[in-house]
Amino acid sequence: MKVALLAESFLPHMNGVTHSLLQVLRHLERRGHEALVVAPRSGPIDRSLHGAQTVLLPSMPLPSYPDVRVTLATTQRLSAVLREHGADVMHLASPFVLGWRGLAAAEPLGIPSVAVYQTDIPSYAEKYGVPGAAPALMRHLGRLHRRATLTLAPSSSAVERLAAAGVEDDRVRIWRRGVDTERFAPGRRSERWRREVAAPGEVIVGYVGRLAPEKQVEDLRAITALPGVRLVVIGDGPSRPALERLLPGAHFTGFLGGDALAEAMASLDVFVHPGERETFCQTVQEALASGVPVVATGAGGPLDLVRSSVDGWLYRPGDLEELRERVRDLAGDDAKRRAFGVRAREAVRGRGWDVLGDELIGHYEDVVESPTRPARRTPMTTVDRAPAASVVAPPRWRRYVAVGDSLTEGLCDASRMPAGEYRGWADRLALLLALASPADAPVEYANLAVRSRKVADAIDDQLPSAVALGADLVSVLIGANDLVGRRADAAALATRLGEAVLEVRGTGADVLLVTPFMPARPAARLFDLRFAQFAERLAGIVDGAGVRLLDVRSDSGLVAPAMWAADRVHLNSAGHRALAYAAAGVLGVPDAAELERLERAVHDDGAVPDRPVGDAEWLARHAAPWVLRRLRGRTAGDGREAKRPGLVAVPTTSTLRAR
Repeated sequence: MKVALLAESFLPHMNGVTHSLLQVLRHLERRGHEALVVAPRSGPIDRSLHGAQTVLLPSMPLPSYPDVRVTLATTQRLSAVLREHGADVMHLASPFVLGWRGLAAAEPLGIPSVAVYQTDIPSYAEKYGVPGAAPALMRHLGRLHRRATLTLAPSSSAVERLAAAGVEDDRVRIWRRGVDTERFAPGRRSERWRREVAAPGEVIVGYVGRLAPEKQVEDLRAITALPGVRLVVIGDGPSRPALERLLPGAHFTGFLGGDALAEAMASLDVFVHPGERETFCQTVQEALASGVPVVATGAGGPLDLVRSSVDGWLYRPGDLEELRERVRDLAGDDAKRRAFGVRAREAVRGRGWDVLGDELIGHYEDVVESPTRPARRTPMTTVDRAPAASVVAPPRWRRYVAVGDSLTEGLCDASRMPAGEYRGWADRLALLLALASPADAPVEYANLAVRSRKVADAIDDQLPSAVALGADLVSVLIGANDLVGRRADAAALATRLGEAVLEVRGTGADVLLVTPFMPARPAARLFDLRFAQFAERLAGIVDGAGVRLLDVRSDSGLVAPAMWAADRVHLNSAGHRALAYAAAGVLGVPDAAELERLERAVHDDGAVPDRPVGDAEWLARHAAPWVLRRLRGRTAGDGREAKRPGLVAVPTTSTLRAR
């Protein structure tokens, strides 16, 4: 099996997500599977990746936490990576930004996804000084995990959080983390290490983990004054300077990993973890494997790991007095600590990574073999293209209105049209809808698109006109003219358009929303990030509203130069045909696949390809007139009206004869 693993964070930054990913890679190698890691590039990697290939993407650090990075890869780039690897399944490690784009790339390719919920990002945002962000972030996580084929949650509390975000139970399974019971074991206990960090006779109470706001390490001030107790803080992170000032009596070791961490863990007398936002808490499990009793907050992942009065204690979240008393109880009773330690080791029996790794592979196999998985699609090319699969039978739309700019007007698609007139993908889609409708229920069609129009034109004029026409289906493809502007605010534009689309949905009309796109040319890369931000914000706003979304960025065929006209900014006839059938696939138009094969055979058999245009000719014929219009404050659409402003029945019989 070929597995593509997408991670929001990766080496050299070590955290719970990275640790789990490395264990998965090791197990996949043992079982003979091929792995590819797609992750942000943040520094040199100086350890084995167990035979996995890597694609490390450009990224930028979070200002408040430079160890965490956000990737800048586009959906188009991820689509190419997944196709090249030939992935059978996509593993999303703690998905958020990269994971969302990964889903957009995998779905059109028919690649099922297994999303592993590991990080409570909404709660973290509150801790990092972004008040009020949690609800919006939780909505995003809910959309993401509803979109994944399967979500794996590490604990019962994580399942509850996902359910609260609207993720259905049948899309979630519990998959706990494995623990290396050979590395983390009571035999690693070191008296030498204990002498280095504490005075003879002191009980060593230790915390292991990232030193960051969400971990609530500052709560450990409640135990610093306990007599005979030495607090040891193992780890590093942005909060370390503040914590060293707040906990002056504690011993800070900095980051420890590998055998050094295992030695330190086993040398503790009590392990303590105050974080209330853990989806699992791997360090608690490592402490148990090391035979160390645990005191942890009674929230999140520790609820499934710690058995109060058996191998540790759980205290009420936020109750620092109870935290202190639970630590005092174990610090003052050697016999109880030993008994709890023995039971702690027993608690992790059967949780080795070999067992958990096989469970994970079983989940991969389930989604690959599931009859409800997405249909695998062949990318569009000028030679062959498999259309999007129909999921449900579409309603019988009677009034279809197209909204947009020059692409929807049909510029450069002059196939079988009188001189000066254009056909376009929306016209072709209207014909497909009409062919799928009964003869006694003709489809009426209006096209309000005009070249050079922008998002504001669609919101202020075209969409209200579509509603006034009584449309029961509206297609929207707009935004490219805005996004290539000098100071385009992609997020704000998408928000305005998304809200307008929701208003149209509120009238009862269905909406086909097509993301704007550009040809795969070097110059277009300057705008990749804007187009990606626009599309993702737009998709997030309309998610759950019943909008039919066609994310063109994930289909490499449509952005291929062969699909574009000589002016390099508009689709040619082949491109318009391809877009029409992609839209028909999203709408679930019956027999669209067969009709596409027939039309492709008719048009491609002996067809003469578009004559290539050199740079000099392109500058003279296309670029220079555009520049002159801009300098004069004009656009190509000035003074133009929509070519089809009113609803007119689509004449299927006469059109078929013409073809």
